[in-house]
Amino acid sequence: MSRIGNKPITVPSDVTVKIDGQKVTVTGPKGTLEKEFSKKVSIVLDGNLIKVTRFDDEKESRSLHGLTRTLINNMIIGVTELYSKELQINGVGYRVVKQGNNLNLTLGYSHPVIFEAPEGITFDVPNANTIIVKGINKELVGQTAAEVRSKRPPEVYRGKGIKYADEVIRRKEGKTGK
Repeated sequence: MSRIGNKPITVPSDVTVKIDGQKVTVTGPKGTLEKEFSKKVSIVLDGNLIKVTRFDDEKESRSLHGLTRTLINNMIIGVTELYSKELQINGVGYRVVKQGNNLNLTLGYSHPVIFEAPEGITFDVPNANTIIVKGINKELVGQTAAEVRSKRPPEVYRGKGIKYADEVIRRKEGKTGK
């Protein structure tokens, strides 16, 4: 029995949900999200509640039950409030500048790194060492933040690089003398 999958999802008044077979479309004040789900679960809209049920007790159906409910809930949260991830840049001379919708990253390479924003993602740069990735799709926000971080991951000896704001870098001790 899935505790998460059995919880009904309450749809806010400013969000409209359309269920067409296994395709769920969620429209809200921030935008529209659309996703196709597996045929092993049933998605029913009853008034302002969405109920997700599974047809059988196979392992795949059980695992998809809670996942489907969580993904639909994330879609509803995304179109009402934006998801965001904050990244911090540490290092001497490392900085970021926003150019239009793209990021111009200076990360100690011989050339600047230009990172183009995917569709549906916006970047905020409050200062030269902070990037905030925002969007309505939680998966896309996390993936974009991971791609920006991969341009210069934090290193363990000096802590230089791009890291998540809530990430703790385990530092290593350098070489010791004789």
